[in-house]
Amino acid sequence: MIDPAEVASRVADIRNDIARLASHHVSLVAVTKTFPVQAWQVAQSAGCDAVGENYAQEQLEKVRQRPAGLPIHFVGAVQSNKVKSLASHVDLWHSVDRASVVDEIGRRDAGAAVLLQVNTTGEDSKSGVSPAQLDALRTRAVDAGLQVRGLMTLGPTQGTEADIRASFAQLRSLADQHHLVECSMGMSGDYRIALECGSTIIRIGSMLFGPRSSVRP
Repeated sequence: MIDPAEVASRVADIRNDIARLASHHVSLVAVTKTFPVQAWQVAQSAGCDAVGENYAQEQLEKVRQRPAGLPIHFVGAVQSNKVKSLASHVDLWHSVDRASVVDEIGRRDAGAAVLLQVNTTGEDSKSGVSPAQLDALRTRAVDAGLQVRGLMTLGPTQGTEADIRASFAQLRSLADQHHLVECSMGMSGDYRIALECGSTIIRIGSMLFGPRSSVRP
């Protein structure tokens, strides 16, 4: 059971961190994968800017009870064959990482707002284009009629604070080089470092709602 008062208190703590560590606007996205749809209303009431979902089917089941005025971000790995069903229910696509996904979003969600995922750690387990491939993917997205709002990355699975900081600093540098505003980086375990490195969107799940269930609702 999600405790709305506890979530609101945690959101307030994160907002205090944002005010302390960032001099710019930062959006707080509540990542609600595996949590019931109640988490959407609780996140909105607590003052989160949006909710983020990772799984297409789970989002489609929840969207029937979407609270009015609540933006939904798709933050998981984007599968081309799921784009059609999700298209009318996504306000910002994170994790856009390859040409086939760009093309499919362009066909199914004309003019959609997207973030391009960059692999800033060099880990084979991470999705995202290499920094050297970013120019080509951005050109492809623009040609497809998409609004490239910024970039997204995941910090290292294992690594020192210096490794995390280097990963996030590289994404901020790439965004600046491309004159893009949004940097989606930082989750429950590393969002403070991300804020110091210039993140404009942090994706927080377990810190707000507690441990995740292994079973999707």
